[in-house]
Amino acid sequence: MAVRPFIPYEDKRLHTAAEPVEQITETVRMIWDDMIETMEAMPGVGLAAPQIGIMMRLAVVDASDKRGQAVRMANPEVLHASVQMRRHDEASPNLPGIFATIERPRAVTVRFLNDQGEIEDRDFVGLWATSVQHQIDHLNGKTYVDHLSPLRRKMLVQKSAKLSKR
Repeated sequence: MAVRPFIPYEDKRLHTAAEPVEQITETVRMIWDDMIETMEAMPGVGLAAPQIGIMMRLAVVDASDKRGQAVRMANPEVLHASVQMRRHDEASPNLPGIFATIERPRAVTVRFLNDQGEIEDRDFVGLWATSVQHQIDHLNGKTYVDHLSPLRRKMLVQKSAKLSKR
């Protein structure tokens, strides 16, 4: 297992949809292990493979209090989203030093291929739901700042770039 470096916001891979995973292989499991180690090193509550330059529809999420509860997902898709919304401050290691308050559905039902290669439907609520939706955005070539107005997005991206040069 290894902590992987994050690609910068300007990298085209971060703005490109990732490729579906056909089957769960040993390589996929090794990538998930690296992703979990990388997520823990941030520290964070989720990570999508494109954030570390791997263009596969893989994500990990662990919003548990004690940690060690990471859910490994391939090809996650939202089947149902609650009408009740939740606001949360979101950030990304691809845009260091900044965050924004984003409103997303409070609960989602997600279908994904799990680490056993089986299709699983699971309900996520609260921070778990926020993180899963954030990771699915990454898999679709979007970042949390894409939910902001163009002016706000530009200001935050410039601020992150300025902080990164320090």
